[in-house]
Amino acid sequence: MTKRTLEGTSRKRKRVSGFRVRMRTHTGQRVIRTRRRRGRARLAV
Repeated sequence: MTKRTLEGTSRKRKRVSGFRVRMRTHTGQRVIRTRRRRGRARLAV
């Protein structure tokens, strides 16, 4: 059985798009701010 083409690891997901990574940069903070404004249940991964 072949594997699926798109299958990430949770560690990579956290490192790329976790909350702390977002807060590190100005644009990442803007992402979090926008998602808060929209009322997202989950701000980051």
